[in-house]
Amino acid sequence: MIDFDQYKRDLAGIRESVLQSGEALHIDHMREQIDELSEEMNQPEFWNDPERSAKVNQKLGRLKNKLAHYEKLLSTADDIEVMMELAIEENDDDMAAEVGGELEKLQEQSDALELETLMRGDYDDSDAILSLHAGAGGTEAQDWTQMLFRMYTRYCEQMGFNVKILDMLDGDEAGLKSVTFEVTGDHCYGYLRGEKGVHRLVRISPFDANARRQTSFSSLDVSPILEDEGDEIEINMKDVRVDTYHASGAGGQNVNKTSSAVRMTHFPSGIVVACQTERDQVQNRATCLRMLKSKLLELREREKEQQMADIKGEMKKIEWGSQIRSYVFQPYTMVKDHRTGFEVGNIDDVMNGNIEGFVTSYLKMQ
Repeated sequence: MIDFDQYKRDLAGIRESVLQSGEALHIDHMREQIDELSEEMNQPEFWNDPERSAKVNQKLGRLKNKLAHYEKLLSTADDIEVMMELAIEENDDDMAAEVGGELEKLQEQSDALELETLMRGDYDDSDAILSLHAGAGGTEAQDWTQMLFRMYTRYCEQMGFNVKILDMLDGDEAGLKSVTFEVTGDHCYGYLRGEKGVHRLVRISPFDANARRQTSFSSLDVSPILEDEGDEIEINMKDVRVDTYHASGAGGQNVNKTSSAVRMTHFPSGIVVACQTERDQVQNRATCLRMLKSKLLELREREKEQQMADIKGEMKKIEWGSQIRSYVFQPYTMVKDHRTGFEVGNIDDVMNGNIEGFVTSYLKMQ
């Protein structure tokens, strides 16, 4: 016997959750922004500035997608209510089972929308630059860095984000010494900011002839990309050393034959950024400058947090005692986030890119 009263209570709860999420996302203000941006795009001189027009068009597209998603959830709730009434009226068990399935799907979508409302940080809507660096552990740590890179790129693919590799340094024997990549999409920084820190791996090393258990470390740094606020960061190029070198990796038309790759070292902060993926030095230089501004902006925000006695964004040494998360393959299989105590037993899910549980846990902790 199907409990339609429970179905009605579940549907009412989901609809209330969606409406509360809409209030948290300021749907009315979102509609006003869409109208303002649409009016701006209708101006005759709008397309004279390609860079500005691209940013406005991208922002408008994201706002429209958010609004359409919110309205679709409410519309789906109405459709389920009608379907439920028909199932009750016709006493149709098959339709009732379909109602239950649709309710489960709507609940998942409602939970995802609720997660989005947790992203209230100043830069959670921004795109992000991620940098992975191998730490203590030698070749094992470099292999671990490559595994993490695969994990995060898989996660980004599942979330619909776009990934662009900016710089990559291969390991001596295997894996990666470091890799920097850009992630673009809705709330990229908001979803990924909780991943910043040192990640620890415990496993029987495939690089050890004696099959001993090894512990390896790799650090992940996450910085927001802020096109508009990046203009507030003034960089004195006298404080920056610019090095050019031949790009590594797969060659192409003059890619490895000329000094197209660029590395910038900012002396006051010690920040180093590099890019070698573009075809010419000018493009790589512009990308490096944008990365440097993002890093400096993140450093400024971290200093503000430290002044408020909030040091959650502090980067520690890439070694024992600094990890935010441990991935243990031996003697048992588990993943644990040391900040929240959140654990999962199926490490394969995490290594295949299903890290949303940890991201959700971190966001709800804020």
